Amino acid sequence: MVELQRIATEQRNPNTAHIDTLSTLDMVKLINQEDHNVADAVAAVTPKIAEAIDVIADRLSNGGRLIYSGCGTSGRLGILDAVECPPTYSTDPELVQGLIAGGYPAIFKAVEGAEDNFDLGRMDLEAIHFSEKDVLVGLAASGRTPYVLGAMDYAKKLGAAVIGVTCCPGSEIDQSADIGISPTPGPEVITGSTRMKSGTAQKMVLNMLSTGTMIKMGKVYGNLMVDVKPSNEKLVRRCITIVCAAAECDEQTAIAALEACGYHPKTAIVMILKHTDTAQAEALLAQANGRIARVLEV
Repeated sequence: MVELQRIATEQRNPNTAHIDTLSTLDMVKLINQEDHNVADAVAAVTPKIAEAIDVIADRLSNGGRLIYSGCGTSGRLGILDAVECPPTYSTDPELVQGLIAGGYPAIFKAVEGAEDNFDLGRMDLEAIHFSEKDVLVGLAASGRTPYVLGAMDYAKKLGAAVIGVTCCPGSEIDQSADIGISPTPGPEVITGSTRMKSGTAQKMVLNMLSTGTMIKMGKVYGNLMVDVKPSNEKLVRRCITIVCAAAECDEQTAIAALEACGYHPKTAIVMILKHTDTAQAEALLAQANGRIARVLEV
């Protein structure tokens, strides 16, 4: 009990000590006021986030994968970030993966004891054939979860890159990681409810890690997601809009190029701007490691 009381995420917040007596509007305003601390906490660790992005982008560009390992809210946030990469950036579903203590059922309902199992972290990595080429991001607001520590221990023994994302600087996970990212948004509105400020801080960090990596891998041109996968009507429409914006062309031109290349916006953009066909556009992109900006420099 004493140890738990020392953890940053378990501290009582004096600002919300009487939240249960407030009107609904004042309660909501207080929660919002506390949420303002989150962005500042993340801002304080941006150098670490940038360092992590460079490591992840390098590993993924050389055949590695990005694997998130977490429990509870942290694990679910890792899964959320991972599953958004294929539709947003047309990545292979295996490239970015989220593991959670307790497996698939734990996404919806807590699996008792799973997060306390050190060996389970290793076993879940073994099941996906984790290797030294990969990157592991250990997620735990408290910075002390055995499941995550077990995964990190195994990854380090293999020689993989290991990153920690917690809300407790100096925690075991923070210290065990090659790069420890620990924003500190302060005690939760409801004591220990780390799905609130801590969860929001972790979500912001994960947004930066995956988005920054995809930018560095050439999946963004300007601020356009040029590798978006047109898996539904909305995304087909988005592809057309992206090509029109990037190539500064009309819809008819954009649609013709997209239809010719199987609705791959990046290829369509190069086709239009370089006045070439699909095969040559794909070859130019391959030579430029998928970066449109580099193709246009030539």
